[in-house]
Amino acid sequence: MDSFLFFILDILKVPAVLVGVIALVGLITQKKSFSDVVKGTVKTILGFLVLGGGAGILMGALDPLGGMFEHAFNVQGIIPNNEAIVSMAVEQYGTATALIMAFGMVANILVARFTRMKYIFLTGHHTFYMACMIGIILTVVGFEGVQLVVVGSLTLGLVMAFFPALAHYYMRKITGSNDVGFGHFGTLGYVLSGVIGQAVGKGSKSTEEMNLPKNLSFLRDSSISISLTMMIIYFILAIASGNEYVEQTFSGGQNYLVYSLIQAITFAAGVFVILQGVRLILAEIVPAFTGFSEKLVPDAKPALDCPIVFPYAPNAVLIGFLSSFVGGIVGLALLSKLSWVLILPGVVPHFFCGATAGVFGNATGGRRGAVLGAFANGLLITFLPVFLLPVLGSLGFANTTFSDADFGGIGILLGYMAQYFSKEMITTVIVGIFALLIIHNYVAKKTEKKGE
Repeated sequence: MDSFLFFILDILKVPAVLVGVIALVGLITQKKSFSDVVKGTVKTILGFLVLGGGAGILMGALDPLGGMFEHAFNVQGIIPNNEAIVSMAVEQYGTATALIMAFGMVANILVARFTRMKYIFLTGHHTFYMACMIGIILTVVGFEGVQLVVVGSLTLGLVMAFFPALAHYYMRKITGSNDVGFGHFGTLGYVLSGVIGQAVGKGSKSTEEMNLPKNLSFLRDSSISISLTMMIIYFILAIASGNEYVEQTFSGGQNYLVYSLIQAITFAAGVFVILQGVRLILAEIVPAFTGFSEKLVPDAKPALDCPIVFPYAPNAVLIGFLSSFVGGIVGLALLSKLSWVLILPGVVPHFFCGATAGVFGNATGGRRGAVLGAFANGLLITFLPVFLLPVLGSLGFANTTFSDADFGGIGILLGYMAQYFSKEMITTVIVGIFALLIIHNYVAKKTEKKGE
């Protein structure tokens, strides 16, 4: 049974397979021809594999930066990283994670079907991470058996619909359409960035409007500008770390400046691959998802991973990353002054979350919105883990923790609910929220019919 459970879990947490299955169901439901079904399904899976390949290239190029930063500035602390904390947790909480994830996805479909939050969350690995965190916290406070799975799954299903609903106002501004939802558990930081953009960005030009002299026109190509910017960052950190450290730890003896040059351009290559993957996904998943949603969940939208917004503002991607990382450094300095646990700025979360926050901030406030919004995101993902650590039980003493903003927000909320409420009260609250959303949807539908 455990082997079967983990087999299903492995399928569900691979975004390419999960979305491929949904595309397959949608195309069959639309009674497409055999050739269209095969083409649409394979292209959807291909798009997600291209996207994942680009993310892998990016992470490989980013990892050395974190090591260089720690060595150059002689700082030690906790580095938030979802993959690391989950890999440590699944040994103890694996069964709870698997069950909560599997039934949580069913709960997400039920929430989308019977409430006004019409979003199907399709970022499989983030669903897996959130299921793991919910399982950890509920187990630590005493939930077990059926109650653990029911409360955990319903919590996950609500969260998977709530955050895309929260982000959708900004997604419409970014994409110019109502077809695609946003499914990535850093949404609190992205919405914060969008709000800040609205507050400070009046009159600020978009990050994509670059007025450059003719002899600098090559900088309008995002791949070139990203390469050159990352070269500067790599060279600074490599020189600050010293050639001996870089060549022994990362480059395998290759000259440290040559290594830095290649890694900087590799980073730009990763961004380029991601953008191609996103374009391929959007061309296939939206039409295929229409058939799926029409039958199972009328008006539902696919909520997709954060790189889905990157093609809409490639310059904001780079600006957001840099601003968020600076926010992380400022946050680290503040934590040091307060004598709190040090949360080091992990380059990978600051890239993906910071870049996305930059796109959200740019959509509402142009360049000022992108810079200040992503900076605020950097501060947020530095401070939230400090308050999350105490509710993770023994895993709170590990040298890593969950990185993105929504993990902190939901984890802290659940953890502190457990301090003041009994298990039965928590169960009642979660079930009650679901029931109220269903009632609200029913009443709203009746009101709409009367108004017609």
